Amino acid sequence: MKEIIQTIKSRRSVRRYLSTPVPEELLATVLEAGTYAPTGRNLQSPCIVAVEDPNMRDKLSQMNASIMGTQSDPFYGAPVVLVVFADTSVPTWQEDGSLVMGNLLLAAHAVGLGSCWIHRAREMFKSPEGIALKKQWAIPDSFEGIGNCILGYADEVPPLRPRKDNYIIRIK
Repeated sequence: MKEIIQTIKSRRSVRRYLSTPVPEELLATVLEAGTYAPTGRNLQSPCIVAVEDPNMRDKLSQMNASIMGTQSDPFYGAPVVLVVFADTSVPTWQEDGSLVMGNLLLAAHAVGLGSCWIHRAREMFKSPEGIALKKQWAIPDSFEGIGNCILGYADEVPPLRPRKDNYIIRIK
């Protein structure tokens, strides 16, 4: 139990990555952990698209950057992008997809990889280019983007920031 708590407490959002490829066995472990996230009524509404191809990764980066109005890489050089989608016909789709993202982030840290949740997946896949990619990937129209989980070996890990004083309110 202590190991799980330590993993949770020591995970950080990494924003500088080495170009070293992510080994298949580590990626497979992270992806599998994502599939074990709790979902409403165990409907397992989310799906994960693992993007390892550098050209597709760069295309997704450009799509995300254009939403922000920038030319910089919002994926911080990470070599892998895991795009999480969830089925909007399921009442708990946002929560389900967010829990998948959380599992991916924690699993990445547990196997020695850096990760970060990059927003704007919803906007990316509502664009004409994103809609075309969803069709190419056989993602149903009812699915919306939840987030982009970037993965890779950390070039720099940020330090722990103290927790705020009023984070927990206990009622006894």
